[in-house]
Amino acid sequence: MKKICHFSSVHPGLDIRIYRKQCVSLAQAGFDVHLVIGANEAQIAEAAGAGVTIHPLAPLAGGRLRRMATQTWRCYRTARALNADVYHFHDPELIPYGLLLSWQGRKVIYDLHEDLRADIHSKQWIPAPLRRVIGAAARGVEHFAARRFAAMVAATPYIGALFDKSAARVAVIHNYPTINELAAAASTTVTAIPRDSVCYVGAINEMRGIRHIVQALEMAPVRLLLAGVFDPPALRVELKAYRGWRQVEEYGFVDRREVGEIMARSVCGLVTLKPEPNFVNSLPIKLFEYMSAGLPVIASDFPLWRGIIEEAECGICVDPENPNAIAKAINFLLMHPDVADEMGRNGRRAAESKYRWDREGDKLVALYGDILETRRAD
Repeated sequence: MKKICHFSSVHPGLDIRIYRKQCVSLAQAGFDVHLVIGANEAQIAEAAGAGVTIHPLAPLAGGRLRRMATQTWRCYRTARALNADVYHFHDPELIPYGLLLSWQGRKVIYDLHEDLRADIHSKQWIPAPLRRVIGAAARGVEHFAARRFAAMVAATPYIGALFDKSAARVAVIHNYPTINELAAAASTTVTAIPRDSVCYVGAINEMRGIRHIVQALEMAPVRLLLAGVFDPPALRVELKAYRGWRQVEEYGFVDRREVGEIMARSVCGLVTLKPEPNFVNSLPIKLFEYMSAGLPVIASDFPLWRGIIEEAECGICVDPENPNAIAKAINFLLMHPDVADEMGRNGRRAAESKYRWDREGDKLVALYGDILETRRAD
């Protein structure tokens, strides 16, 4: 049985893309899967039940720089000791250690969750004059590494195309939802709980449009079911001063069962991210999770997103920086429940036929088979 090691110094233990989708799919395919990541005892036990062995990283006090200097080394050292056949890492800060493993003769995969250069351009903690320089340098490092890794896995075709000329292999593994997970949770509660709210589930920050969503609530007679963690926490304090905040029902961090229950209570799902470089060409998992749960979506009017939503006829695209437009879309769905239901059904059908993880998991397993066959040939 071939040993696989995924490792991350940034993501939480049961991260949806890393653990729930990739690691579990590989374990189901018969690989001996190990995951080096921050995790607690309950998460370790749950992963063991799915055939994934977690090697936990102890929490590290301190800020971003200390994590990058210390936790990355601890992550690499733990992963290296496993002597795996393939190493698969998920954070740009681990590129030096991915290169070190490659130079030691290991097969290494770098998973590109985001467009790193575009993400750097949106980092508020980096001084604006430096973002372009740092972004260009980061892209150069990625191309250097791509030539030495066994494969680059990209979450979107846009990201994958950036490395077509520099990487030995590029595999686009979309972050689509597990098709029945959220719909099953919704179906057990939807008949008992009226759909009288809208929902936002995910990271909560300025760039993801939370301010304009709360402002839109002042013009729409609904509650916002808000699940996620504020970054920074001070943003929550600031938003509490808005009149629309009185219509917010907070959940904080929630598990997958609770996500399904929140969606079951909702008229629609909101994914109104701002037009940042890292978002415009992204394929946000929440868009497809809303669709898989049978919810119509209100989404940013980016060309890529508009094409998906118009093709599936599953929602409304709006200017994400216009609270009036967001409120107008919410009110339309409230006043036209038959249209909202049809959009929800359309989204569900699109998810079932096209936007589903099991097919992406098959692509990932095939990539590993190709890499391991190449190793034997070498």
